[in-house]
Amino acid sequence: MTAPLAGSAAVDASHEAGLERARRTVRTVGHYTFVCLVIAFFALPLLWLASAPFDATPSVTASLPDFTLRNFRVLADNPYALRSLGNSVVLAAGAGALTLVLSALASYALSRVRLPGRDVLLYVLLLLSSIVTGTAAMVPLFNLAFELHLIDSQLGVVLVMTGGMLPGAIFILKDFMDGTPASYEESARVFGASPLQIVRHIVVPVVRPGLATIAVWAVAQVWGNFLVPFLLLRTPEKSPAAVVMYTLYTEGGQPNLALISTFSLLYSLPVVLMFLFVSSRYGFRFHGGIKR
Repeated sequence: MTAPLAGSAAVDASHEAGLERARRTVRTVGHYTFVCLVIAFFALPLLWLASAPFDATPSVTASLPDFTLRNFRVLADNPYALRSLGNSVVLAAGAGALTLVLSALASYALSRVRLPGRDVLLYVLLLLSSIVTGTAAMVPLFNLAFELHLIDSQLGVVLVMTGGMLPGAIFILKDFMDGTPASYEESARVFGASPLQIVRHIVVPVVRPGLATIAVWAVAQVWGNFLVPFLLLRTPEKSPAAVVMYTLYTEGGQPNLALISTFSLLYSLPVVLMFLFVSSRYGFRFHGGIKR
C-alpha cells in the first residue's frame, strides 16, 4: 500500500509543479503583452511626429509617408518660425542660467546657515509656488512688469520665469548641498578661501548632477511655456516658438498638419538632445552628491 501511495503523491506533486509553471508562463506573457501595448500607445505619436514632416499630405492616421522636403522649405519661408526658435534659445538659456546661479547660492546658504524657521520657510515657499500657479499670478505679474517697463521685453519674461522656478530649484538643490561634507569647506577656509571661492571650487564640482538636473528642468519649463511670453511680449519678432506654433493654423482655425508637424519636430529636438547629453554624462538622481 505504501508504494502506490508514494507514487500517487509524486504524480500529484509533478502535476502541481506543472500547473505552477503554466501559471508563471501565463503571468509572464500577460505582463510583457501589457508592457508592449503601453509602449505602442506612447510610441505611435512619436512615430507620427517623426514621419509626418516628410509626408507631402500628412494626416492624423498612421501611414507610410509620401517622402518630400517641401514642408521644411515652406517653414523656412515663414518670417517668424526659425527666428522664434532662436528666441526660445535666448529665453531658455537666460532663465535657466539665472535660476541655476540663484538657486545654487540660496540652497547653499540654507544648507549651511542655521536660521530659526529655516525648514519651515523652505516648505512654505515650495507650497506657495505650487498653489499660486502662473495663471493665478499673471495679473499682479503683468502689473509689476508694466510698472518696471518690462512689457515687450525678453528680460521681463526671463525674470518672471526665473521667479516662478526658484522655489522648486532651491528645494531640489538643498538636498544635494546637504550631502556635501562640511569638512571639505573647512579645509578650504584654513587656506583662506572666501565663501564664493568655496562654492565655485568645492561645492559646485560635487553637486554637478544636481545642477545638471536643475538646468534641464528649467530649460524645459521655459521652452514649453506659452502663457508668460504670450502676455508679456507684443512684437512678433520677439515671440518664442511656443507662441509662434499657435499661428500655424488656417483662417478657419484648422491646423496645418504639414507645418505644425515639421515645426514640432524642430521644436522638440533641442530639449531631447540636451536631455540625452546631460543624462549620459551626469545621470539624474535626487539625492546628495557624495555617498558616505
